[in-house]
Amino acid sequence: MNNYEILLYYKYVHISDPDEFAEKHRLLCEKLGFKGRIIITEEGINGTVEGLKENTQKYIDEITKDARFADMNFKRSEGTGNAFPKLSVKSRTEIVSAHLGEDDVNPNVMTGKYLPVEELHKWIHSDKEFYIVDMRNDYEHSVGFFKDSILPPLKNFRDLPKILPTLAHLKDKTVVTVCTGGVRCEKASGFLVKHGFKDVYQLHNGIVSYMEKYPNEDFLGKLYVFDGRVTMGFNTPDKEPVVVGKCRKCGVSSEHFVNCFQPSCHDHFICCEKCLSKNGQAFCNWKCAFIKKMRDTFPIFRHSVKKKKD
Repeated sequence: MNNYEILLYYKYVHISDPDEFAEKHRLLCEKLGFKGRIIITEEGINGTVEGLKENTQKYIDEITKDARFADMNFKRSEGTGNAFPKLSVKSRTEIVSAHLGEDDVNPNVMTGKYLPVEELHKWIHSDKEFYIVDMRNDYEHSVGFFKDSILPPLKNFRDLPKILPTLAHLKDKTVVTVCTGGVRCEKASGFLVKHGFKDVYQLHNGIVSYMEKYPNEDFLGKLYVFDGRVTMGFNTPDKEPVVVGKCRKCGVSSEHFVNCFQPSCHDHFICCEKCLSKNGQAFCNWKCAFIKKMRDTFPIFRHSVKKKKD
């Protein structure tokens, strides 16, 4: 029996002293034996932690004593015991780095309308005209996505303003933003509203909640997660997740992620086991392979590249 559980949660709420709150939170998590990542900011909290089930419940009981977090939604999933290498609790400026500057939005003031997973399911299986826009990074939706959804080329959530022109044709349409647990959609949907989109919704509690309610129905492939599991899917008695991921090298179906072995790149992409080199290395393109070879062969080249980068 697996006794480990992973909690995914967030809340946009004012925290007056993030540093002090983060320190107290770290002590609580250490006491409970948690590993994972928690970001504390003036605008709220965003966390993914793993621990024994008895301790994850203790954590929920403790944090929800605070009125600010009494209604915080916790997404639970089965853990492995080693989903994270360590515990990290940090104070930052944003719970999800968007760096929108003057275009920043406060989700408590401006955000898309919440759309429950049950309602999205009805919409998908009806004749209603609407458009699902995936607000995750491109490598995330490379392994799983909603059927017929729009997949903008987001390399990073900070690229949100760059993709705005590609969505301009949807300003007068019904739009539903989706992301892993919902936290990015709070700002992404608000960002669209701020820029004149008339009818914007966000999938409440994220893709993970939809997959749990309707496994292997409308979300194709697996969900990318930011822990040791890498991807998350559901094997149901009547159907297994379809594989939608493709090896960047040969195009074969695969869900195997690697990082580019070129030190200054580390692009994250799908590469099947057959396309890995004998020593397990993989490069995102021939340029990175060439740079790595030159750095290994000629020390002076390695020095010049490092000096240029600095």
